[in-house]
Amino acid sequence: MSNARTILADLVAFPVIGGDPNLVIVDYIEDYLSGFGVSCTRVYDATGAKACLHARIGPAVDGGVILSGHTDVVPVEGQTWTTDPFVLVERGGRLYGRGACDMKGFLACVLAAVPTFVKTELDKPIYLAFSYDEEVGCVSGQLLAEAIRDHYTERPSCCIVGEPSNMEPVVGHKGIMVYKVTVRGSAGHSSRIRTEVSAVHEASRLILWLEGKMDSLLAAGHLDARFEPPHTSLHVGVVRGGTAHNIVADQCWFTVDVRCLPSDDLAAIEVDFRAFAKTQEAVMKQRFPGASITIEEYHPNVPPLITEETSEAVALIRRLTGVRALRTVAYASEGGQFSAVGFETVICGPGDIAQAHRADEFVEISQLERGLEVLLNLAKTRVAS
Repeated sequence: MSNARTILADLVAFPVIGGDPNLVIVDYIEDYLSGFGVSCTRVYDATGAKACLHARIGPAVDGGVILSGHTDVVPVEGQTWTTDPFVLVERGGRLYGRGACDMKGFLACVLAAVPTFVKTELDKPIYLAFSYDEEVGCVSGQLLAEAIRDHYTERPSCCIVGEPSNMEPVVGHKGIMVYKVTVRGSAGHSSRIRTEVSAVHEASRLILWLEGKMDSLLAAGHLDARFEPPHTSLHVGVVRGGTAHNIVADQCWFTVDVRCLPSDDLAAIEVDFRAFAKTQEAVMKQRFPGASITIEEYHPNVPPLITEETSEAVALIRRLTGVRALRTVAYASEGGQFSAVGFETVICGPGDIAQAHRADEFVEISQLERGLEVLLNLAKTRVAS
């Protein structure tokens, strides 16, 4: 356990914020793994300033397990910390520091387990997978999952994503997509509201359509009690438009946050919304030819995750943790991306998501110990006979 704590202190000291270059922490992980004879493969982004990292320990045979985590953390600006967020501090059975919970605690457990993985005569491989920019939209999860699928001749069977879950098995989360909708109308005196095209009024029609779509899904019985709330949500959280109370607004924009059940079709919802917007745009153009409605992605599409109880991944995580109960979570993760590529995926990692993204983020030492114990159990279940 002391090694996991030391590694966590090293990892926390790298202030790699989502969106920033991450090669400094990739260098650290790669150097650490090379010390145990583990060779790594980098998957760079287009700029070359960021990279995913993956590696295999054990034989090149089908049926291996991927251990997946992200290297970036969220910012600390605007938060009131009582300690330096990038210096790991132990206090009252807790380890404080940015990323200690989300999710460098899991990375530390994985790296601390590597010496055991290496010296164990594994019958099936264990893969390590570390991504970048998860905190700004799971940007590289799909890239990393596809790289693992395409790089190795053998095929891993399942994936464990170490997001904080109190070391309880998680089998599902909603997908997420965020759109920015921009409406352009014509400016004029407010008394000419029936002549000009108000971008604010037209935006409101689009917003009401979104609420109506959510209601129609509910009315049609699109429910899944495993989630809270148990339905797909369409939410407009930001609206900006207009310049004065007596000027018809010529511009308005708003954001739409969609949290989609695994059983609902996000693409179909988008198609319907775009079709309605196109119809409304045509009506607007009859009064003002320069009117327009633009819908663009504001946040990368993160697919939902749902892994059936009968899957090999569920059987494995139950065996490793001894926990039978399965649950879902409200947050999205790279788990949906690994699942979409074809790897049965579960989420299980040390720490409580309630501690993530806040000042004085921490992981319980007992959770770190439990995380390492579960990974060492993985090595025991993979011993060649």
